[in-house]
Amino acid sequence: MVTGSLALDVLLGDVRSLKDKRSVVRPILAELRRRYAVSAAEAGHLELHRRALLGVAVVAVDGAHVHEVLDGCERLLLGHPEVELLSARRQLLDLEDE
Repeated sequence: MVTGSLALDVLLGDVRSLKDKRSVVRPILAELRRRYAVSAAEAGHLELHRRALLGVAVVAVDGAHVHEVLDGCERLLLGHPEVELLSARRQLLDLEDE
């Protein structure tokens, strides 16, 4: 079993309030969950209205599938013109390696 996580630090475009931020972030998280069957949540920068840290997690049988899913999640985010990806950090944990 392999678990993978992806932390996406994003800058939001024309957002002036936390309410505007939610209207941008929520649909992206819902699309990630729906399209890739991952767990996804806003995990940081909660008090800032132009930044968001989005966390994505996936569990699979092999590392190749985990990489494929996380690659897709990153591409999906890059396809949204209202957000700019500042950084993406990945972490994989293979329980067979322990």
